[in-house]
Amino acid sequence: MRITAMGNWRPQPGMAVRFDPTEACREAASSTPDHPAPVTFLAQNHVRGAAVARAAGRTHRGYLGSGTEIDGDLDTAALGAALTLFVRRHEVLRTWFECRDGDVTAHLVDSADVDFEGRVDRRLETADDVHPYLIDRFDHETPSDAFPGFAFGAISRPGGFALFLACDHALSDGASQALALDEIAQIYLELIGAGDPDHATDAEPAPAVGGYFTYAAAEAESTAQHLAGSPQTRAWQEIFRRHDLQMPRFPLDLGLAAGDTAQVTGVEVSLLDGAGIAAFDAACRGAGGRFIDGIYAAIAITDRELAGADEYYGMTVFNTRAALDGYATSQGWFCTFAPVEFSLTTASTFAELIPAAHTARRRARDLATVPVAAALAAIAAAGATPDAIITAPNLLSYIDFRWFPGTSREAFRRGALFTGEGRTANASAWINRDHDELYLGSQIPGTPFAESVARHYYDHLRAVVADIARTGDRQIRGPAATPGPADPVAAAALRRGA
Repeated sequence: MRITAMGNWRPQPGMAVRFDPTEACREAASSTPDHPAPVTFLAQNHVRGAAVARAAGRTHRGYLGSGTEIDGDLDTAALGAALTLFVRRHEVLRTWFECRDGDVTAHLVDSADVDFEGRVDRRLETADDVHPYLIDRFDHETPSDAFPGFAFGAISRPGGFALFLACDHALSDGASQALALDEIAQIYLELIGAGDPDHATDAEPAPAVGGYFTYAAAEAESTAQHLAGSPQTRAWQEIFRRHDLQMPRFPLDLGLAAGDTAQVTGVEVSLLDGAGIAAFDAACRGAGGRFIDGIYAAIAITDRELAGADEYYGMTVFNTRAALDGYATSQGWFCTFAPVEFSLTTASTFAELIPAAHTARRRARDLATVPVAAALAAIAAAGATPDAIITAPNLLSYIDFRWFPGTSREAFRRGALFTGEGRTANASAWINRDHDELYLGSQIPGTPFAESVARHYYDHLRAVVADIARTGDRQIRGPAATPGPADPVAAAALRRGA
C-alpha cells in the first residue's frame, strides 16, 4: 500500500464496471428516518462545509480513495456480492447525512436492505481515459448527502482487473481506505473459491467491528466531560497561548496572502530505503527515543536550519481506533489531532534533541484524548478568534503500514491510497513507512513560488534524515538563507505565477 497522488495510480484500460445499489435498496435508503444518535464532530463539520461548497457551485473533492489490482477474470456477480457484504458489515458505509439549516442529521440504512449489483459502464480505450473517468465518478458520486456516499468499480481486462473505491471523508479516513479494498478482495476471493469453482463458498462472517454510532456517542460523552474542564483542555489552552492563539503553520512563507488558497499539487520524497530505516531507528533508540521521535526531531532540525525556529510547533494526526474495543478494522473517520511543541535552543545535536521530542510526543498523545470539538472550544475560551479556530493547521501524519492486517496479501501490497485534490494554503506532511521504504507525501499550493519553497524544505529534510541514518547523529546547524529567489523581482514574479 502506498499513499500517492491520484494521477500516479495508472491502471491499464479495459471495460469499466460500476456497482450501484439496486432500485429496491436505493428506495429503502431514501426513506430511512433521522437517526437519534449524535454525529461525530469531524463528520458534521465536513458535511456542513460540503453543503456550503455545493451551494456555491464548487466541485466536491472532499473524498479519499484507493485502488489495487486483482488477478483472474472478473466475476461481476461475486464482486457485487462482496461489496454488499462489506457495506453490511460497516455501519458508517450504510449512513448518509442531511444538512438542514446547518444542523446535520444521519440516516442509517438497514443492513438487510443493502444490495449492490454490477453493470458495464463503458470501455476505456487507453490509459489516458482512466484518470478522467475516475475523477468524474468520484466528484459526482462521493458526497454523503445520499446513499451511498462512495463510488466503487472495476476495470476489467482478460486475466485480471483493477479495483477502486472512493468515499466521502465523512465516511472514511486513510486507515479505512488502506483496509477497505483488502477486505473486499478477501470476501470476493472467498466467494469465488480463489479461482477454484469447486471450492467456492459463502463468505465467512468477519469478526465484529465497532459501529459508527457507538463511537459517535462515546465521542459526545467525552466531549462533554472535557468541556467541563480537564487537565488536557487546560494544556491545550496553555500551548495555544504560547503561540499567539494561532494554529501551526508551515515554517516557511509559501507566498500566499492571508486567507488565500491555491489548487494543490503533489510532492513525493523518498526518505530512506530499508537499510536506512534500520540505521535511523538505531540512532533514535540509541538516543533514548523511538522511530517517530526521530521523525519529529528531524523535522524540527529542518525548521531550525531553514526558518531559524527556536522551537518545534506542529499539529499531529492521531488514530483513535484504540479508544474503544473492536475498532481496529472498522471503516470510518477515526482521527483526532494534538499539538506537539518542544524547544530547540538547548540541543546541539539530533541525539540531544531526541529526549525533548520523545517527551513532547507522549504529551501530545495525552492531549489527543480531547475530542476536536472540546479542544476548539477550549482554544476559543482562551481568546482565539473565530478565524484562528477555523484555520486549517499544517499537519503531520505518520502511518506504519507494516502493522496492517493485509500487509502480506497482494491486494494490499499492490494498493494505492489517494485523496481528492482541492485547494490548500498548507504543505502538510504525510510520512509513511513500509517494509522497504520511508517516504513523504504532501499536497502543497500549486504555485511556482510555493513549489520552490516546499520542495527545497522537503529536500533538506531528506538530507537531514539521510545524514542521521549514515552517521548515527547530526549537528544542528545555524539558520540558512531563506529558500527561493534572492532577487525581490524574481520572487514577486514567482508569487504571481509568472
